[in-house]
Amino acid sequence: MTTSTPVDLQIEARWVIPIEPQGTVLESHAVVVDADRIVAILPIAEARQQFEPRERAELGEHALIPGLVNGHTHNPMTLMRGLADDVPFMVWLKDHVWPAEARVMGPEFVRDGVELAIAEMIRGGTTCCNENYFFPDVQAATYAKFGFRSLIGLPVIEFPTAWAQSRDEYFDKALAVHDELRGKALLGTAFAPHAPYTVSNESFERIHLLSDQLDLPVHLHLHETADEINVSLRDFGMRPLARLKQIGLVNERLIAVHMTQLTEAEINDCAASGVSIVHNVESNMKLLSGFCPAEAIRRAGINLAIGTDGCASNNDLDLFGEMRSAALVGKLIADDAAAMSAENVLRAATMGSARALGWQDQIGSIQVGKQADLAAVNLGTIESQPIYNVVSQLIYAAGRHQVSDVWIAGQRKLRDRELIGMDKVEILTKARRWRDRIATA
Repeated sequence: MTTSTPVDLQIEARWVIPIEPQGTVLESHAVVVDADRIVAILPIAEARQQFEPRERAELGEHALIPGLVNGHTHNPMTLMRGLADDVPFMVWLKDHVWPAEARVMGPEFVRDGVELAIAEMIRGGTTCCNENYFFPDVQAATYAKFGFRSLIGLPVIEFPTAWAQSRDEYFDKALAVHDELRGKALLGTAFAPHAPYTVSNESFERIHLLSDQLDLPVHLHLHETADEINVSLRDFGMRPLARLKQIGLVNERLIAVHMTQLTEAEINDCAASGVSIVHNVESNMKLLSGFCPAEAIRRAGINLAIGTDGCASNNDLDLFGEMRSAALVGKLIADDAAAMSAENVLRAATMGSARALGWQDQIGSIQVGKQADLAAVNLGTIESQPIYNVVSQLIYAAGRHQVSDVWIAGQRKLRDRELIGMDKVEILTKARRWRDRIATA
């Protein structure tokens, strides 16, 4: 008589898509979880013989994927969703977003915006985000409260905000938050200088030094618009990437966001330097920022990630929508129907984004030993039938409304579309309260 091994959780799915090895689809498999880790991946029948789970999730028409990783977002800005639509980028930023932030930004705004974002992301199969906003201490406390994984950006910008009044204060507060979060489960930190046109050489040089000393990523809007390039040529006599390279920031710690304005030489330089690039296709289209040459980037060997940007410019945190747009627009840009394939896009939104954050050893794929960040997508719906290729179906036909169940570090966060441990009514009430406040400010 054999003895079954007790474990916390066994998820049995019609398809398991582990991402690694690429192209693999496991049919009728179980993912076995104990505590926060994946301990086995094997056919359902074998799993039932070998393990005795305290909880079993039977997902007969579902695809189980790694939790999606949002490679770039400003989550408190969920409370600005739809505030300034259909205007050019600099008008959007200078005439709408910055004035609104000046009126309402503070700890409560950040807390409530992050809480709304967490609920939206979980319901969309996203289990981790690369955050970039003010009051990182409040962000971290909110992510920790709800057990959501996040790399917290430490903001640096050259003008006063509600978070900090001077350059030294930005750095002092950044280091204090970094020290406070050191070793915290599910949380990490990165420097988050805003952009080349709002951050000085002195600040970039200081960030370079601290990034090296503390081994922290640098999360930066870069080559986002043609105007950014022109301003840099006027003020510094060189393109932004060249300026950063001169300072020493073009390296494997750089998370370069947007990158719509790239020459072939710059793509090759990023490949040689180990830079990660985060593709934000819908935000770029909406603000007419330009088109990131995602397929050329991928083919050059650069680590490609996918992000949504913030809700003030997208207007959602829907990585399923983002993946579909990245696949379709990527084909147009490359003039190649085979470009940005479903497999490569799914990889970018999971393993690619995890690698950009430096967390590829913990998340981004379904592998034994990794943390159990998982999302189940119900493909048994009318809209998803018939199924010939499950990965293609996820990218081209499925939507975030089909995400049924989500786990982060083995803890269930969504059960049959219902949030666990979050008060939906309270979240909606707070969002409406902020709408009234911002609209009348």
